[in-house]
Amino acid sequence: MKVGIVFGGTSEEHPVSVKSAREVARHLDAGKYEAFWIGITRDGAWRLCDGPGEGWETGGRRVALSPDRSAPGLLVLEGGRYATIGLDLVFPVLHGKFGEDGALQGLLELSGIPYVGCDVQASALCMDKSLTYTVVGDAGIATPKFWTVAPDEKVDPGRFDYPVFVKPARSGSSFGVTKVTREEEFDGAVEAARRYDPKVVVEEGVVAAEVGCAVLGNDGDLVVGEPDRITLSHGIFRIHQEDDPESGSENSTVTVPADIPAQSRLLVQETAKAVYRALGCRGLARVDLFLKEDGAVVLNEVNTLPGLTSYSRYPRMMAAAGLSPADVVDRLVALALDGKLR
Repeated sequence: MKVGIVFGGTSEEHPVSVKSAREVARHLDAGKYEAFWIGITRDGAWRLCDGPGEGWETGGRRVALSPDRSAPGLLVLEGGRYATIGLDLVFPVLHGKFGEDGALQGLLELSGIPYVGCDVQASALCMDKSLTYTVVGDAGIATPKFWTVAPDEKVDPGRFDYPVFVKPARSGSSFGVTKVTREEEFDGAVEAARRYDPKVVVEEGVVAAEVGCAVLGNDGDLVVGEPDRITLSHGIFRIHQEDDPESGSENSTVTVPADIPAQSRLLVQETAKAVYRALGCRGLARVDLFLKEDGAVVLNEVNTLPGLTSYSRYPRMMAAAGLSPADVVDRLVALALDGKLR
């Protein structure tokens, strides 16, 4: 099977994507799949390369993905002419803007090539926190109280009860996120968020433990990993912004399986599946939740292409449930082919 694996990208999560691709490369069965590695540089150039190893950004051949369904696959520039390579499947290993926001998914829909992960609609919904909360809230699932700040809109900081969290509405990981405890900090936090997205979301602070759940599957047939729990010594969770995340975080510890009561574990898993279905997710997603002292569960956010690095939460939760990274890759490929006629 010819599989195009797209990694890198122009978002702030470019380095994480490269690390995720390296982990996928370690667990991709060469007996089943012929891999075509498509690296997107930070400035948006597409390269057909030997893999996500060192130096890929300066080597390789120029390549594009054909949106023409009569000639689906890759167009590779060779000697001033384009050669074509047919693909059976595309596996996006991209995070953040232009990776999991529906942009790439739209190009893949035009191409007619099956691909791993959520479709255009679900990707766009999950990328925009305000839309995620609106859809999930309408489905009867608890979300934080939130306010949307439009581009160039001025907001009175006195209207909020502190603390609040100020976030880019459409950005990955915790880039641009600030915990605001006083009115005087609010405007600066909005400016920080707008470096990543002109649309900003302000959320009430939820006093709770941070937990997550990995979900795998299409429609009603879902598999969930063992939930995890994040313990913070200070600040907020910023795992992908550490200098050396492979060696651990300076302010957080992730426990898998989560050290929570059995009843809470089941509620987290069932809520994660309900969120996944409400948003129309397919393939995979990591659903992050708050677990309150009274046992209630509140949505935090949804990542439709979660990190797959050696230290990422999604593969660790699935491994704790008995699915190795190689198992996850195989299942994602099968799910993408199953959803070919969506």
